Amino acid sequence: MSELSPRQRALKEEFTRARGYWSPTWDQVLALDPDFFEAYLNFSSVPWRNGVLPPKVREFIYIAIDASTTHLHAAGTRTHMRNALRHGATRQEIMEVLQLISVLGIHSVTHGVPVLVEEMEAAGRGEELPKPGAGGEREARLKAEFTAARGYWSELWDNVLALSPDFFEAYMHFSSIPWRHGMLEPKVKEFIYIAIDAATTHLYAPGTRVHIRNAIGYGATRQEIMEVLELVSVLGIHSTTHGVPILLEELQAAGKA
Repeated sequence: MSELSPRQRALKEEFTRARGYWSPTWDQVLALDPDFFEAYLNFSSVPWRNGVLPPKVREFIYIAIDASTTHLHAAGTRTHMRNALRHGATRQEIMEVLQLISVLGIHSVTHGVPVLVEEMEAAGRGEELPKPGAGGEREARLKAEFTAARGYWSELWDNVLALSPDFFEAYMHFSSIPWRHGMLEPKVKEFIYIAIDAATTHLYAPGTRVHIRNAIGYGATRQEIMEVLELVSVLGIHSTTHGVPILLEELQAAGKA
């Protein structure tokens, strides 16, 4: 890449000041299209310039969406773990973020079970389905334990618990670990869930609603939740940070660099 122009150097300094870090990939994007880079800088910096969340919590949000099973963006995960540590995050806090996002696979169940119930009923076999509330003492106990451990109950769980109490119990214990032993305050835990549910790689509306409701219940403000969504909205830039290095390699291979 050629040496950066004065404008490009100024943009690099502004990005580093606003976002608190720099990555070599940005050199390539900046060199190829400074207008695009400047627009992204202004877009992505809004929560950093005007937001209310602590810097390390912002980095937790980035870690969550980058390390999420729907994205698995290793370069971004590493960058934002490094940034979080620089902002004072502990090993335990970052591990807790990873534990919180590891539950995302459960949406295969909470998405699929309502479809299963509808299709069994449509096939005239609804009588084969155990009904929520018919599971007796064990079902009532598991529902109470989940509510105590996770701080909420959603109707999304009703049929899951009725159809497979053993599975539900195992998931309850798995998902409750960071709630029983974690260090992050409850509303920050809910911010992590909002981030991975609302991310463009997932867009799981039922979970987004549940966890926004929970966050509000834990005292989160409108500004805090809006900031989480603003932070998550930059995920699309990975199309550029993934594609630009490949473009440059292919231009060089074609003799057009």
